[in-house]
Amino acid sequence: MAQELDNLDEVRLGALDRLRAQKEAVARAYDKRTKAKSFGVGDLVWKTILPVGSKDPKFGKWSPTWEGPFLVHQVLGKGAYKLNDQNGRVHDSPNNGRFLKKYYPTTWEMAER
Repeated sequence: MAQELDNLDEVRLGALDRLRAQKEAVARAYDKRTKAKSFGVGDLVWKTILPVGSKDPKFGKWSPTWEGPFLVHQVLGKGAYKLNDQNGRVHDSPNNGRFLKKYYPTTWEMAER
């Protein structure tokens, strides 16, 4: 029985190594399909509405998935950004760059300026 307990530690360590390798493989596969995005201070961006899939009862399945535009206030590094809303208020929590996309104004918005 004592030897089985010693072998149990080795089995657990092996399982932990396999689990770690599987998680790294999943992370590599995910990162391969995602584009690295970088934004600078002053860029206009859209922000995804989180949690994804939350719906406004008023719009039903046609609920918007992006909100904005927001202005990048500060680049924190490693893909994190602090945003300003249109009133100039800085958001407290940083946003991951994976949940942002570049805002391109339409021609009629440019004509209004």
